[in-house]
Amino acid sequence: MYRIVIADDHGLYRRGLRLALTAGIPGVEIFEASCFDAVLSLLAEQASVDLAILDLNMPGLFNQEVLSGILSAYPDTRFAIVSGNDSRSEILTALSIGLHGYIVKSQRDEEVVMAVNEILSGRIYVPALLSRPGAAQATHVPTPSEHIPPRRTTSGNLGRLTSRQKEVLKLMAEGYSNKEIARDLEIAEATTKIHAAAVLRELGVRNRTEAAVMLKTWLTRDVN
Repeated sequence: MYRIVIADDHGLYRRGLRLALTAGIPGVEIFEASCFDAVLSLLAEQASVDLAILDLNMPGLFNQEVLSGILSAYPDTRFAIVSGNDSRSEILTALSIGLHGYIVKSQRDEEVVMAVNEILSGRIYVPALLSRPGAAQATHVPTPSEHIPPRRTTSGNLGRLTSRQKEVLKLMAEGYSNKEIARDLEIAEATTKIHAAAVLRELGVRNRTEAAVMLKTWLTRDVN
Protein backbone atom coordinates (compact mmCIF):
# COMPACT_ATOMS: atom_id res chain seq x y z
CA MET A 1 0.00 0.00 0.00
CA TYR A 2 1.42 3.36 -1.05
CA ARG A 3 1.39 6.44 1.18
CA ILE A 4 1.22 9.78 -0.64
CA VAL A 5 1.25 13.39 0.57
CA ILE A 6 -0.60 15.95 -1.55
CA ALA A 7 0.57 19.48 -0.71
CA ASP A 8 -1.37 22.36 -2.22
CA ASP A 9 -2.97 25.41 -0.65
CA HIS A 10 -6.07 25.04 -2.85
CA GLY A 11 -8.40 22.63 -1.08
CA LEU A 12 -10.48 21.97 -4.18
CA TYR A 13 -7.45 20.81 -6.16
CA ARG A 14 -6.22 18.66 -3.26
CA ARG A 15 -9.58 16.93 -2.99
CA GLY A 16 -9.79 16.43 -6.76
CA LEU A 17 -6.31 14.94 -6.93
CA ARG A 18 -7.08 12.75 -3.94
CA LEU A 19 -10.20 11.37 -5.62
CA ALA A 20 -8.31 10.69 -8.85
CA LEU A 21 -5.47 8.86 -7.10
CA THR A 22 -7.79 6.91 -4.80
CA ALA A 23 -9.79 5.73 -7.81
CA GLY A 24 -6.72 4.91 -9.90
CA ILE A 25 -4.35 3.35 -7.36
CA PRO A 26 -5.86 0.53 -5.24
CA GLY A 27 -5.15 0.74 -1.50
CA VAL A 28 -3.36 4.10 -1.63
CA GLU A 29 -3.31 6.15 1.59
CA ILE A 30 -3.47 9.91 1.05
CA PHE A 31 -2.40 12.69 3.42
CA GLU A 32 -3.15 16.35 2.67
CA ALA A 33 -1.12 19.44 3.51
CA SER A 34 -1.95 23.07 2.81
CA CYS A 35 1.37 24.68 3.79
CA PHE A 36 5.09 24.07 4.16
CA ASP A 37 4.98 23.35 7.90
CA ALA A 38 2.25 20.74 7.42
CA VAL A 39 4.36 18.93 4.81
CA LEU A 40 7.37 18.75 7.11
CA SER A 41 5.21 17.58 10.00
CA LEU A 42 3.76 14.76 7.91
CA LEU A 43 7.17 13.68 6.63
CA ALA A 44 8.55 13.64 10.17
CA GLU A 45 5.55 11.98 11.83
CA GLN A 46 4.58 9.27 9.36
CA ALA A 47 6.53 6.03 9.46
CA SER A 48 7.15 6.23 5.73
CA VAL A 49 5.89 8.33 2.85
CA ASP A 50 6.39 6.91 -0.64
CA LEU A 51 5.66 10.10 -2.56
CA ALA A 52 5.13 13.78 -1.78
CA ILE A 53 3.47 15.86 -4.48
CA LEU A 54 4.28 19.52 -3.87
CA ASP A 55 2.85 22.71 -5.34
CA LEU A 56 5.72 25.19 -5.74
CA ASN A 57 3.38 28.16 -5.26
CA MET A 58 1.88 27.09 -1.94
CA PRO A 59 2.67 29.13 1.19
CA GLY A 60 5.92 28.08 2.82
CA LEU A 61 8.75 29.23 0.60
CA PHE A 62 9.34 26.22 -1.59
CA ASN A 63 12.42 26.93 -3.68
CA GLN A 64 15.35 25.00 -5.03
CA GLU A 65 17.47 25.28 -1.90
CA VAL A 66 14.68 24.14 0.39
CA LEU A 67 13.64 21.34 -1.96
CA SER A 68 17.24 20.13 -2.13
CA GLY A 69 17.24 20.03 1.67
CA ILE A 70 14.07 17.95 1.72
CA LEU A 71 15.49 15.52 -0.83
CA SER A 72 18.58 15.03 1.34
CA ALA A 73 16.61 14.70 4.57
CA TYR A 74 14.15 12.11 3.21
CA PRO A 75 16.09 9.96 0.70
CA ASP A 76 13.52 7.14 0.84
CA THR A 77 10.66 9.42 -0.25
CA ARG A 78 10.14 10.40 -3.87
CA PHE A 79 9.15 13.99 -4.63
CA ALA A 80 7.22 15.48 -7.54
CA ILE A 81 6.09 18.98 -8.42
CA VAL A 82 2.54 19.82 -9.38
CA SER A 83 2.11 23.22 -11.01
CA GLY A 84 0.02 25.25 -13.37
CA ASN A 85 3.24 26.34 -15.09
CA ASP A 86 3.99 24.13 -18.09
CA SER A 87 7.06 25.97 -19.37
CA ARG A 88 9.93 23.80 -20.57
CA SER A 89 12.51 25.69 -18.51
CA GLU A 90 10.48 25.28 -15.32
CA ILE A 91 10.11 21.54 -15.86
CA LEU A 92 13.81 21.03 -16.66
CA THR A 93 14.86 23.11 -13.66
CA ALA A 94 12.74 20.97 -11.32
CA LEU A 95 14.19 17.76 -12.73
CA SER A 96 17.74 19.12 -12.66
CA ILE A 97 17.72 19.50 -8.87
CA GLY A 98 16.75 15.87 -8.34
CA LEU A 99 12.95 15.85 -8.19
CA HIS A 100 11.35 12.69 -9.50
CA GLY A 101 8.64 14.16 -11.69
CA TYR A 102 6.68 17.21 -12.80
CA ILE A 103 2.90 17.12 -13.13
CA VAL A 104 1.00 19.94 -14.83
CA LYS A 105 -2.40 20.80 -13.35
CA SER A 106 -4.02 20.93 -16.78
CA GLN A 107 -3.30 17.23 -17.39
CA ARG A 108 -6.20 14.78 -17.45
CA ASP A 109 -6.89 12.57 -14.44
CA GLU A 110 -5.70 9.43 -16.22
CA GLU A 111 -2.43 11.16 -17.16
CA VAL A 112 -1.85 12.21 -13.56
CA VAL A 113 -2.53 8.69 -12.27
CA MET A 114 -0.11 7.31 -14.87
CA ALA A 115 2.49 9.89 -13.82
CA VAL A 116 2.17 8.96 -10.15
CA ASN A 117 2.46 5.25 -10.97
CA GLU A 118 5.60 5.95 -13.01
CA ILE A 119 7.18 7.83 -10.11
CA LEU A 120 6.19 5.20 -7.55
CA SER A 121 7.75 2.50 -9.75
CA GLY A 122 11.10 4.24 -9.54
CA ARG A 123 11.10 6.11 -12.84
CA ILE A 124 11.37 9.85 -13.51
CA TYR A 125 8.16 11.28 -14.95
CA VAL A 126 8.41 13.94 -17.65
CA PRO A 127 5.11 15.24 -19.06
CA ALA A 128 4.47 14.47 -22.72
CA LEU A 129 4.07 18.17 -23.47
CA LEU A 130 7.85 18.46 -23.16
CA SER A 131 8.08 16.69 -26.52
CA ARG A 132 5.75 19.10 -28.29
CA PRO A 133 7.07 20.88 -31.44
CA GLY A 134 10.14 22.94 -30.64
CA ALA A 135 10.83 21.13 -27.39
CA ALA A 136 13.73 19.20 -28.87
CA GLN A 137 15.73 22.40 -29.19
CA ALA A 138 18.51 22.87 -26.66
CA THR A 139 17.34 24.75 -23.61
CA HIS A 140 19.54 26.26 -20.92
CA VAL A 141 18.68 24.90 -17.48
CA PRO A 142 19.15 27.74 -14.98
CA THR A 143 21.17 27.17 -11.85
CA PRO A 144 19.55 27.97 -8.50
CA SER A 145 21.15 31.42 -8.41
CA GLU A 146 19.87 32.21 -11.92
CA HIS A 147 16.40 30.80 -11.42
CA ILE A 148 15.59 32.49 -8.14
CA PRO A 149 16.48 36.20 -7.94
CA PRO A 150 17.85 37.36 -4.60
CA ARG A 151 15.29 38.89 -2.28
CA ARG A 152 15.52 42.41 -0.97
CA THR A 153 16.16 42.27 2.74
CA THR A 154 13.31 44.33 4.14
CA SER A 155 11.18 43.90 7.24
CA GLY A 156 8.43 42.60 4.96
CA ASN A 157 10.45 39.44 4.46
CA LEU A 158 10.07 38.62 8.14
CA GLY A 159 6.31 38.66 7.78
CA ARG A 160 6.53 36.04 5.01
CA LEU A 161 8.00 33.45 7.34
CA THR A 162 5.71 30.78 8.74
CA SER A 163 5.18 30.66 12.50
CA ARG A 164 7.54 27.69 12.82
CA GLN A 165 10.22 29.45 10.77
CA LYS A 166 9.97 32.49 13.05
CA GLU A 167 10.55 30.23 16.05
CA VAL A 168 13.58 28.73 14.33
CA LEU A 169 14.91 32.19 13.45
CA LYS A 170 14.59 33.37 17.06
CA LEU A 171 16.59 30.40 18.34
CA MET A 172 19.13 30.76 15.53
CA ALA A 173 19.63 34.37 16.58
CA GLU A 174 20.23 33.24 20.15
CA GLY A 175 23.03 30.98 18.97
CA TYR A 176 21.28 27.61 19.22
CA SER A 177 22.57 24.77 17.03
CA ASN A 178 20.24 22.76 14.79
CA LYS A 179 20.29 19.93 17.31
CA GLU A 180 19.39 22.30 20.16
CA ILE A 181 16.64 23.95 18.14
CA ALA A 182 15.20 20.54 17.26
CA ARG A 183 15.19 19.53 20.92
CA ASP A 184 13.67 22.81 22.07
CA LEU A 185 10.88 22.76 19.45
CA GLU A 186 10.45 18.97 19.64
CA ILE A 187 10.99 18.45 15.91
CA ALA A 188 13.46 16.35 13.93
CA GLU A 189 16.92 17.81 13.34
CA ALA A 190 16.47 17.27 9.59
CA THR A 191 13.28 19.34 9.76
CA THR A 192 15.18 22.10 11.58
CA LYS A 193 17.77 22.20 8.81
CA ILE A 194 15.06 22.61 6.18
CA HIS A 195 13.40 25.43 8.12
CA ALA A 196 16.78 27.13 8.63
CA ALA A 197 17.52 26.98 4.89
CA ALA A 198 14.10 28.50 4.13
CA VAL A 199 14.70 31.30 6.66
CA LEU A 200 18.09 32.24 5.22
CA ARG A 201 16.72 32.18 1.68
CA GLU A 202 13.68 34.32 2.48
CA LEU A 203 15.69 36.89 4.41
CA GLY A 204 18.29 37.04 1.65
CA VAL A 205 21.21 36.43 4.01
CA ARG A 206 24.21 34.10 3.73
CA ASN A 207 24.46 32.73 7.25
CA ARG A 208 23.01 32.66 10.76
CA THR A 209 25.06 35.63 11.93
CA GLU A 210 23.57 37.88 9.26
CA ALA A 211 20.09 36.57 10.10
CA ALA A 212 20.64 37.33 13.80
CA VAL A 213 21.85 40.87 13.05
CA MET A 214 18.87 41.49 10.79
CA LEU A 215 16.39 40.21 13.38
CA LYS A 216 17.92 42.37 16.14
CA THR A 217 17.85 45.40 13.85
CA TRP A 218 14.17 44.89 13.11
CA LEU A 219 13.31 44.36 16.78
CA THR A 220 15.19 47.51 17.78
CA ARG A 221 13.45 49.49 15.06
CA ASP A 222 10.04 48.24 16.25
CA VAL A 223 10.80 49.25 19.85
CA ASN A 224 11.85 52.72 18.80
